[in-house]
Amino acid sequence: MYDESPKRFDRIVAILIQLQSKKVVRAQELAQRFGVSLRTIYRDIRTLEVSGVPVYGEAGTGYSLVDGYRLPPVMFTREEAGSFIAAEKLMQQFTDAETGGHYASAMFKLKSVLKSADKELVSNMESKVLIRNTNPLFDHKVPNALAAIFRSMGEKSQIVLFYQAMQAEVASERTIEPVGVFHENNNWYVYGFCHLRKDYRQFRADRIHEIRSTENAFTRQHAALETFLKPDTASTTTIRISVAKDLAKYMRHDRKGYGFVSEEEMEDSIEMTFESRDIENGFPRWFLSYADFAEIVEPETLKIRVLELLEMGKSKILNK
Repeated sequence: MYDESPKRFDRIVAILIQLQSKKVVRAQELAQRFGVSLRTIYRDIRTLEVSGVPVYGEAGTGYSLVDGYRLPPVMFTREEAGSFIAAEKLMQQFTDAETGGHYASAMFKLKSVLKSADKELVSNMESKVLIRNTNPLFDHKVPNALAAIFRSMGEKSQIVLFYQAMQAEVASERTIEPVGVFHENNNWYVYGFCHLRKDYRQFRADRIHEIRSTENAFTRQHAALETFLKPDTASTTTIRISVAKDLAKYMRHDRKGYGFVSEEEMEDSIEMTFESRDIENGFPRWFLSYADFAEIVEPETLKIRVLELLEMGKSKILNK
């Protein structure tokens, strides 16, 4: 006998919404989301079918709705409606103009289906939520960078970047096949296959001088973004540093970007372990900002590089 409790009803409605939001949904994905067994998901899908929802299932692939089937707009809870405000403010501050404009248009549509009381709640909250971004916008050179990259990924078409690497004097042309974008350490990055380097590379959005869409299709199948962002310990250097306990808390907000792996509390310090991809510039320059409260345990090559940077800085100061 089926469980007709409100909890099951809510789950079935949520499954239907998820089926409407994606082309294909796997049973395992649904089971993990709702914390139930696969057999329970199969029963829920069967309930939707009996109710007249045209669910199409294929073994080994997943479930999808027959093309053209849509329910009227769903209603949102007060909590969901309130969350729209924070999301809208974040989009205004941390994405480019074109993407922000698309989101604003979507917000009007979302607000249109709210109940009158919830519309008033959202309206009252808008003036009470402020997100201040003190960093300059990444897109002052290319106001539509993210939007162009999103289109490229969706259409699987190559894009051309005029990109200035950190130590380059001028921008160079790069044709890439974007795998994905991610936000880290206050910067947007696009990760993709670079035809110039014949390898996968990541590009910081604020170093893009120009971006141009093309009609050239991707030349290869690309794995998911998270596959590329997993640390490859074969191409990293293990670093251990010892940090004063009262300083360690200030390093936690940005250490992940430098390959942080773990930490261990010692008697009077915190020992941190990193797997660093850049022991020549990135990590040593970051370490120098905390050097008066930290000590390098290993490797010796990092100590030598930090001393080199200190000597270069010292010579520049004394020459002025």
